Amino acid sequence: MKKELLIFGSSGALGNGVTEVFFRKSYDKIYLFDFKHKGITQDNVKKIVVKDLSIEENVKNAFNAVTTSKDTILYLFSTIGGFTGGNKIWETGVGYFDRMINMNLKTNFLIAKYFALLVKDSNSGSICLTSAYTGLFPEEGKGVYGASKAALIHLIKTLAEEGKDIKLSVNAIAPFIIDTPANREWGKESDYDGWIKPNEIGEFIDSIFQSYNLLSGNIFQLKYRFNKD
Repeated sequence: MKKELLIFGSSGALGNGVTEVFFRKSYDKIYLFDFKHKGITQDNVKKIVVKDLSIEENVKNAFNAVTTSKDTILYLFSTIGGFTGGNKIWETGVGYFDRMINMNLKTNFLIAKYFALLVKDSNSGSICLTSAYTGLFPEEGKGVYGASKAALIHLIKTLAEEGKDIKLSVNAIAPFIIDTPANREWGKESDYDGWIKPNEIGEFIDSIFQSYNLLSGNIFQLKYRFNKD
């Protein structure tokens, strides 16, 4: 049985760390989707340039680059999403609301939709999306961002139920703070040791994929880490 992996947002801060981990794993083929790519030359890697993923035609065209068969298990991890803002609800413009919904919900809805259609023509599959701790536990100044991530969680749990019919498992991670350069700039003098590292997330997601036939409908909270030394 062939194992093929799709990574959306592979060149971002989280995507880079996760992708480096997956390169060391036993996937027969890895598809990388992003607006731009690094000079990766591995034989089993195919790089696909994508545009605005909130436009359905762009997502459809991206998935057209993937071929599958009944002897293929497909896996997908999406880092797609983002946060800007920090305003209270009554200070928030509708344009920002639309941006968060498009960035965090609509994009991943379209990715999940077209991945599910691909899995229908495969042996089975597993998808893991990136939600947020705030989608489960509201924080001041993050109302619209949290709402978009909470809606994504509902979508994930629904697809997990529907996915039983096509042997598709569906999960998500809900990180609190990921240790990235941008977050370090924002959170100067914080306890960086307690922040989740991108490569650790990659190892965790791979462990989910290794047991994909057992795990579905889970939102894995990643709030705090400690050194095992």
